[in-house]
Amino acid sequence: MLVYFRDKLRQCGKTSFSKRELSQILSVYGARVQSGVWKDYAIDSLPEMAMFSIFRSSKEQPLYTVVKISSRSMIKPSQYAVYSGKQPLKQSSSLREVLEFLKEQT
Repeated sequence: MLVYFRDKLRQCGKTSFSKRELSQILSVYGARVQSGVWKDYAIDSLPEMAMFSIFRSSKEQPLYTVVKISSRSMIKPSQYAVYSGKQPLKQSSSLREVLEFLKEQT
């Protein structure tokens, strides 16, 4: 049975944020937009990861990128991370921990 689900996950293609995850990220993002700190965002999806990039303006490099790294395992959970450029700032198996860290940075 587990082999069946593992094979189905591999066939799904790209990793993406769930509605709940995206809602949590947009909540933090929306608060910073209201305060005038952040102006734009982009969402990218790759086979092994999903990325939510945060910009001060659309003409700059992203200030931060929230990344979901898929484990493709039924047992091991996905990992989340916050990057500034190519430098990882925080990694966790909990999106809430990563977003709390991001709130503290701004």
